[in-house]
Amino acid sequence: MPAAIRVVVAYIEHGDRVLITQRRAEAVLPLFWEFPGGRVVGDESDAAALQRAVARRLGVKIAVGEERASIVHDYERYSVTLVVYRAQLLPRQQLRPSRVADVRWVPTSEIARYPFAPADRSTVAQLLRLDDD
Repeated sequence: MPAAIRVVVAYIEHGDRVLITQRRAEAVLPLFWEFPGGRVVGDESDAAALQRAVARRLGVKIAVGEERASIVHDYERYSVTLVVYRAQLLPRQQLRPSRVADVRWVPTSEIARYPFAPADRSTVAQLLRLDDD
């Protein structure tokens, strides 16, 4: 049975744009795009894990809102439960990216043009369907 990993990510909107980050070349699943976030460690809550991961990767504080989507994706060596939360940058926050190759605010109408990792592609499709409702 593969290892199970819980990953939480932030769906941060600004007008008609959403914030995405690109994985570093030396990372697992290199150079794919993703919503900012990371693994849940130990007994921390999803919100605490998401705030920690976004602060570490983007240098900003966020407010975590409601769950938007959730999927389970099996890779060869592990299984990922990926949970997407709506989030907001706290006021007067300036992005200070580190541990990512790139950061972009992308119009939701163009997000499907970016290469996302398999688990992330499923959540992007789910979120775009939710936005159509």
